[in-house]
Amino acid sequence: MQAEIITIGDEILIGQVIDSNSAYLAKKLNQKGILVNQITSISDTKEHIFEALNQARERADLIIMTGGLGPTRDDITKRTLCEYFDDEFVTDKNVLQSVESYFASKGQSLLDVNRDQALVLKKARVAVNPHGTAPGQWIKDHDKIFISIPGVPYEMKALMENYFLPWIAEYFHTEFVYNRTVLTQGVGESRLMAIINKWEDSLSEDGIKLAYLPSPGKVRLRVSAVGNEEHYLRNKVDKKINELEQLLGDIIYGYDSDTLEQIVGELLAAQDKTIGTAESCTGGTIAKMLTAIPGSSRYFKGSIVAYDNNVKTGLLEVKKQTLQKYGAVSEQTVIEMANGLRKKLSTDYAISTSGIAGPDGGSENKPIGTVWIGIAGPEKTTAHHFLFGNNRERNISKTALQALNLMRKEILKQTA
Repeated sequence: MQAEIITIGDEILIGQVIDSNSAYLAKKLNQKGILVNQITSISDTKEHIFEALNQARERADLIIMTGGLGPTRDDITKRTLCEYFDDEFVTDKNVLQSVESYFASKGQSLLDVNRDQALVLKKARVAVNPHGTAPGQWIKDHDKIFISIPGVPYEMKALMENYFLPWIAEYFHTEFVYNRTVLTQGVGESRLMAIINKWEDSLSEDGIKLAYLPSPGKVRLRVSAVGNEEHYLRNKVDKKINELEQLLGDIIYGYDSDTLEQIVGELLAAQDKTIGTAESCTGGTIAKMLTAIPGSSRYFKGSIVAYDNNVKTGLLEVKKQTLQKYGAVSEQTVIEMANGLRKKLSTDYAISTSGIAGPDGGSENKPIGTVWIGIAGPEKTTAHHFLFGNNRERNISKTALQALNLMRKEILKQTA
């Protein structure tokens, strides 16, 4: 079972809009056992739409198109589809009623161009848009299924969830796909592979697949299986993940959509403990991550972004002698920063960071990417040294993730 996604609109091609729709659609289709074999972005012209549809129908059983369905003249997708499928327009009463209600709820009069949104292909199965005016359309042409949906993400998602995903499951009688993603931090892709090599070899015996999904500072391991019986697949995959846990231990920090900041927050909330951050090279990134979690006010007290050495000495009580002797990027400095933050904000835990993020500022002894992280807890304060590389953005991201993971491990030690 093959599918193809076609996104329509110049805004994607010129980089003005990021194509998040395809990522969502591919994920949802994969869960239904449908493989997306190609994602194509095209301009909203008749020639490109015709060409893309002709090519897609040769490769796929299901073709999903997003975008180009607005009421303005530059949105020609619907008219082009009518010509492509040699069809004619009819007014869908349900869509028209929805459009009228949509504008009435906003206290606006209905224009003819808005009324035309209710025009649909005669052969189409129509899905009424609950959040906009452009409907979705399901078109069967010979043995192929074409779906046309608006490009606005929240409109597209609502139409898929309410209409098209159930219709797809009903029409194609798809298999069930079960996958879990194991989240790891602190160990690179090649090192992980060396640790779990034998375990990975055993997966093929059970028809299970493994995918490595690396990103700066972490590696996700997606374990998946396809079949007809959901309960059996879940048990099979979960059993192998239990084996993986024995191999990796605390290298694993969570599963699926978990985040390190969420897990650290949950651990702190469970113990009724508090945390703060003293950040130099990360510039408040860790504080931003922690406070992005709803309810973080229960455990997050605050942050001091001590970018300048005078802030380190003035607010965090870092000794001037420490900075003179060891420098701002040093074990001694991050320890004093973390301790100073705990004292200043009266927190149970503190994270401190100091490093050379780049692209300049490095030296022979402290090259770009040199980072020190301080972790302060109720019993002791430790410092951790890293060499991340020469990319500023990646260095900041890696430092933040590493700091949160070190804090996760410290909190777990305190509760062991």
